[in-house]
Amino acid sequence: MIIRHARPGHIIEHNTFIHDQSSQWSDQNGIDSALFQHYPFVKRGLRNANGTGVVVGLTRVGDVEGYRITPFGEKIPTEGKLYYRGIDVEDIVNNCLAEDRFGYEETSYLLLFGHLPNKSELDEYTKLLGKKRKLPEGFARDMILTAPSRNIMNKLARSVLALYSYDDNPDDISLENVIRQSIDLIGYFPSLIAYGYQAQQSQFFNKSLHLHQPDPNMSTAETILRLLRPTGEYTELEAKLLDISLIIHAEHGAGNNSSFTTHLVSSTGTDTYSAIAAAVGSLKGPKHGGANSAVPDMMNDMRRNVMDLSDYSQIQDYLVKVLKKEANDKTGLIYGLGHAVYTYSDPRAKLLKRMAKKLAEEHDLMEEFELYSYIEEVGPDLFREVHKTDKPICANVDLYSAFVYKALNIPQDVATPLFAAARISGWCAHRIEELSNSKIMRPAYQTVQPLINYTALSDR
Repeated sequence: MIIRHARPGHIIEHNTFIHDQSSQWSDQNGIDSALFQHYPFVKRGLRNANGTGVVVGLTRVGDVEGYRITPFGEKIPTEGKLYYRGIDVEDIVNNCLAEDRFGYEETSYLLLFGHLPNKSELDEYTKLLGKKRKLPEGFARDMILTAPSRNIMNKLARSVLALYSYDDNPDDISLENVIRQSIDLIGYFPSLIAYGYQAQQSQFFNKSLHLHQPDPNMSTAETILRLLRPTGEYTELEAKLLDISLIIHAEHGAGNNSSFTTHLVSSTGTDTYSAIAAAVGSLKGPKHGGANSAVPDMMNDMRRNVMDLSDYSQIQDYLVKVLKKEANDKTGLIYGLGHAVYTYSDPRAKLLKRMAKKLAEEHDLMEEFELYSYIEEVGPDLFREVHKTDKPICANVDLYSAFVYKALNIPQDVATPLFAAARISGWCAHRIEELSNSKIMRPAYQTVQPLINYTALSDR
C-alpha cells in the first residue's frame, strides 16, 4: 500500500512487516524498571541513590551548585550558583549591565580560552566572530533552503554536519584547528538558526521568505534579532535582554546531557562537526533543551482552561490539577519549576527575571509578567502540599525564558535553537578539554538476558 505525502515527491510506504513485528515485540525485550532493584550497583541514568550525578570526569569549564553533601552523604539544599571558569555568572551579567554593554562575546571567549579577555583580545575575538556571521558561499541556498525541515533543531544538526564539507581541514583535532572550527561555528550559529526558521516558515506555512544579510559589526544578540525579524528591527533593551539570556545559557557544567554528549563523542577522536551535531541532537530532546517549549505550551493550556486569569484562585486550582495529572499534558509537572541540581534557587532564573520585568514595563506586559511571578511564588508550596513532601523546589530558567521569548516575539520553534546558539560556546570548550584527555569513554552495561539455545530454521 502506498500513501502519498502532502509534500510533492515524498511518499510513505506502509510496511506491513514492520507493523507485524512491532506488534509482536514482547515486554521481555525491554528492561523492566523493577529489574534495577536487583542490581543496586547499576547507576540508572548515571545517578546515585541520593539523586546526585555519578562523577565520571574532571572539568575546569563550568560548575553548578545547588546543594552540598555532608560527610554522611546527606544532601543539604543551598542557594544556586553557576560558575564559568571559576567566575560567578552573576558577576559577569552584573558587570555587563553596569557598563551597559553586550557580554556574550566576552563569555564565549572566557569559556574557550579559560581567562577573561583584555580589551584588545575581546575586540579581536568579536571581529573574528563577525567575519563568520555570513555562511559559506552557496550554503544557505544548497543546504538550508533546498532541504528545509519542520524542526529547526533537526535542520541545525544537519547544517552543522554539512559544514564538514566546506572545511578544507575537517578531521584535524589539533588544538589550533579545533579552536578555529569552534570560532567558525559560534559565528555561524545565528545565521544557521535564522535561515532554518525562514525556510521552515516559507516551505511549510506559506510565509514570505525574509533573508537579511548579517552585519559583522553587530553582537550575537543583535544579529539573531536582525535575522529573525521580517523588518530586522529591534530595540536596545530587547537586544540587551537577549544577550543576557545567551550569557546564562552558554554553559552549565559537564554533567548536563548535551555537554556530556560532547565529551563522550569527542573522546573517540572524531571531528568537531560530528561532536557538535550530536550535542544539538541531545539538546533537541524534550527532557533536555526541548523542555523550554513546554512552558509556553502549559501557559496556552492555562489560557484555554482558566476563565479569568486575573483571578489567582482559579490559577491555583489549575496548577493543582496539573500536579494531580488532571490538566495540561497529564505528566503532573508544572513546567518552569524544579531542577536536577538547583534546590532553593536557580541563579539564571533570578538574573533573567530582573531584566524580564524591565521588558514587561517597556512592552506593557506587567499583567503577564505577574502571572509568571505568581506561578513561581505559589507553585512550590502547591507541589509540597499535593505530594506531601518537604522537598525544596524553585523556578528554573525555562519559566522566565518563556516570558522573555514571548515578549521579544521570538517564535516558539526558535526557543531551543536559541539555547543551542548560546550553549555552542560551552560545548566547544568541553570538546577542547576532552581532546586533551585522549582516553575514549567506555562505560559498561549489566546484561539481564538469559542464555538461549539456537533453534534451527527448519524447527521454528
